[in-house]
Amino acid sequence: MRIHSPRRTTAAAITVAAAVAGPLAWTPAAAAHAPEPTSSASAPAVRHLPETGGVQILKKDPDGHRMPGAAFILLDDAGKEAASGRTNAEGRLAFEDLATGVYRLKETSSGSPLHTVAADQDVIATPGPAVPLTVTDPFKPANLTVKKTDKSSGKPLPGAIVNVTPVDSSGKTVTVATGKDGTATVQLPVTTRTGTPYKITESKAPSGYELDSAPAKITAKPGAPETVTFADTPKRPPTPSPTETAPTPTAPAKPAPERTPGKQNQATPHPEASASGAAAPTHSSAPPAPQQATGSLAHTGADSTPWLLGAAGVLLAGGAAVVIAARRRRSQDAVPTDGR
Repeated sequence: MRIHSPRRTTAAAITVAAAVAGPLAWTPAAAAHAPEPTSSASAPAVRHLPETGGVQILKKDPDGHRMPGAAFILLDDAGKEAASGRTNAEGRLAFEDLATGVYRLKETSSGSPLHTVAADQDVIATPGPAVPLTVTDPFKPANLTVKKTDKSSGKPLPGAIVNVTPVDSSGKTVTVATGKDGTATVQLPVTTRTGTPYKITESKAPSGYELDSAPAKITAKPGAPETVTFADTPKRPPTPSPTETAPTPTAPAKPAPERTPGKQNQATPHPEASASGAAAPTHSSAPPAPQQATGSLAHTGADSTPWLLGAAGVLLAGGAAVVIAARRRRSQDAVPTDGR
């Protein structure tokens, strides 16, 4: 009978046990490492991404000049101030470390006497670098005052209509009317630092005045006042030309006797005829002659008037002689005879 050494028996037992237990022990270990790629294990990696953003502002004017000293504030969706600041010498201002979302950007000061603030606008802060944003400040408008006066007295005239038109056609025509004080005011847009030219024209004059058709020209500067005065002349009654002169109506007058060129009118009866009671003929007793076509005065019976007057005088003298002779004869017949 073969006797095995205890050491060999023990070693063989350990080998068999390891061979049997090895596969049994590996299986649970493999199962323990299987669930590594789960969503719960990857969640901590998302929290390390940036969750803030910002806004980078560049400030300019319409001519392209950068504007330092402009003041801005950011308001959150609740209307509370989230950030504020002013642009630097290069016209830049950065708002950083902002929570992502929508903000209201408000300019509180342009930092320039020639410019006005830009309109409010919404900006969005997204995760990552600051969002660039260019803001342009317009030039301040010019303040135009139009005056309308009487040219002779200088008194203000209401009711004048005036058109204001940009010379370079960069804008629309503005129409204003003078009020009771004879003035009208309007703000004119200015597009450049050196000014914008305008033409001012009167399109309707006040009642009773002549239209001043000569336009006025100005150059409107940013924020500067401008004044234009129009002086109107009162209207005068139109003077009719000689061919258009109408006769002025007058009180009815007695018709004057017609006159013949070169002849003296003898229409008045002779005093001797009136004293004797004889009716002297007048020019109206003679029928009027037809009007001549040569343009001279119409021919009438006035040419025979002296002859008629002379004949009447002869007849009157003869009658007077007859009367005198009859009186003498009667006086002679009335003398008594002496009876011889």
